[in-house]
Amino acid sequence: MLVTEQRFKDFTKKEICNAHKNTEVLIAIDADSREKVDEMVKTAVDAGRSIYMEPQDHGWIYGHSFADLDGHQWEIMYMDENAIPQ
Repeated sequence: MLVTEQRFKDFTKKEICNAHKNTEVLIAIDADSREKVDEMVKTAVDAGRSIYMEPQDHGWIYGHSFADLDGHQWEIMYMDENAIPQ
């Protein structure tokens, strides 16, 4: 569930962490292709988000990531199960 920070405070008695300084959560999303990974990250960057890490290509798995405006890390990954090393 995505909610504003103010609304999120209704769900917890704990202090909300500053994700620009600490890792609070890592969100991973599966994409249908390498091209879709790059497209999703480009869309995020074009909307004002920032690159978190450069693309990582391990042959059978490809990923790229961005940080949202609150500093949370989003990992977009494509996994080619037919290319997994045996």
